[in-house]
Amino acid sequence: MGNFPPEPAMSLVIPIFIPHQGCPQHCLFCNQVSISGKLSSKVDDARYIRDTINEWLGFSRKHAEVQVAFYGGSFTCLAKERQEVLLAAVRPFLEKGSVQFIRLSTRPDCIDEKICDFLLKFGVKTVELGVQSLDDRVLEAARRGHTSDDSLRAMAILQEKGLTLGVQLMPGLPGESTLSFLVGLHRVISCNPDFVRLYPTLVIGGSGLAGEYQRGRYRPLSMERAIALCCIAKERLGNAGIQIMRMGLQASESLEKELIAGPYHPAFGEFVAARHWFKRVRPLLAGCPAGKTLSLRISDRDMSAFVGPKRANIKRLQQLGLESRLQITTDKTLKRGTMNYVIN
Repeated sequence: MGNFPPEPAMSLVIPIFIPHQGCPQHCLFCNQVSISGKLSSKVDDARYIRDTINEWLGFSRKHAEVQVAFYGGSFTCLAKERQEVLLAAVRPFLEKGSVQFIRLSTRPDCIDEKICDFLLKFGVKTVELGVQSLDDRVLEAARRGHTSDDSLRAMAILQEKGLTLGVQLMPGLPGESTLSFLVGLHRVISCNPDFVRLYPTLVIGGSGLAGEYQRGRYRPLSMERAIALCCIAKERLGNAGIQIMRMGLQASESLEKELIAGPYHPAFGEFVAARHWFKRVRPLLAGCPAGKTLSLRISDRDMSAFVGPKRANIKRLQQLGLESRLQITTDKTLKRGTMNYVIN
């Protein structure tokens, strides 16, 4: 059944978008304004940060934990003075206890021991690294400007400093094969990050990748292939006890407007979760003797994923003649992702 990490307590994440700020590269796939749907001008004002936090705290119910998250840019590539302005705007909320910690994202080549000490001083707890791939040929083709060794070094430093480590991967980058993605995934798992985000590569208007696609030099993953790869990643990360924080980019009007090609769906993660359940249950049903029933118990919170978008899994089981062998019930006491079954 695999090992699954414990479910985290509900937390409130207050987003502050700083698209492309601080980043020394313009990666082939990147158009941060379309991805985040935010412009960078407002975040220059520390008052805007404070007002945003107050607004979120004002209309949100009580949460076990409140985080302020700087998204979109390579935070630690900003000038140190700029970082200090942004982080200092959050400090009063940390001191009052209305915010527990800060999270941010950055590039692997913008992390070292001194940077980590600086972040810790300002209440940063979580750093997400835009690793994207651990294949150097893929990183070069994507114009990332860093190597796989940079990523491995940065992951080790963050862990040594006691920071929560997140890793972002982008299956389907130019030059990447199924094998190189899975090898990279294995290397990430061996580093034991706290969580991973999987963002299948999309072709966004205004990016260098859009030009490559239009010239016929790049073919994005099909939806089916992207789901299959992320399903494998979900299984292997789950077995290693590593949480997947998200699969697929967050839906936004600007993203959907600028999307040219690629495996995008606002419910992409649900498709992967459904495929994962199907892969687990199908062999059990196929091995169920004629005249017998597989009685399956799952968490009530997994029922939607088990059924699948538009009842896709149920329809597939019906087509295979296996649906009649299944009796499924939900159990609120079961952890998400676990199941119990008997054949009778």
